[in-house]
Amino acid sequence: MAPVSDHRYLVKFLLVSALSLFIGAMHGMLQVLPPIRRWLDSIGSPYGGPGHMIDPLAHAHMNLVGGVVMLAMGVTYYLLPLFTDKPLYSRKLVQRSFWWMFSGVYSFYTAQMVFGIWEGYLLLHDRAAMPAVHHWYGPLVAVAGTSMAVGFMIYFYNVVMTLRSSSTAETVS
Repeated sequence: MAPVSDHRYLVKFLLVSALSLFIGAMHGMLQVLPPIRRWLDSIGSPYGGPGHMIDPLAHAHMNLVGGVVMLAMGVTYYLLPLFTDKPLYSRKLVQRSFWWMFSGVYSFYTAQMVFGIWEGYLLLHDRAAMPAVHHWYGPLVAVAGTSMAVGFMIYFYNVVMTLRSSSTAETVS
């Protein structure tokens, strides 16, 4: 088994997972407080309108993708070489998959929260202004989603290439 120091590059997956689960838990706690729940319900949570951006989209996304998926990626990168007796295909791809996923997860969460709150306010106070604000929502969410997709693809490619490699193959830097 490799020395502990050889796996330090994976710690960031665990830290982001823990942070994401913490944010998701705090988000969940806050959204059930009566005044916040009433406001969310008044703007369409969880079924439509701007409220659904906050509950369930932002909340579930932070817990599932930020918490569970990031943990699963880090654990896969750790366990795959142990189970297959093959080195990871590329540590550079591990780093790239992390940063693409991290930027996608947190930009998606931020976009859901910002636009959910902003459009929720406008829904209750100035409905006419909502279309102009919502105009920016789609492109920002598309960029965040694309970032996550790139991270997933890099991760998947690295896993597949690790499995396809011979156990004596040198890793790609």
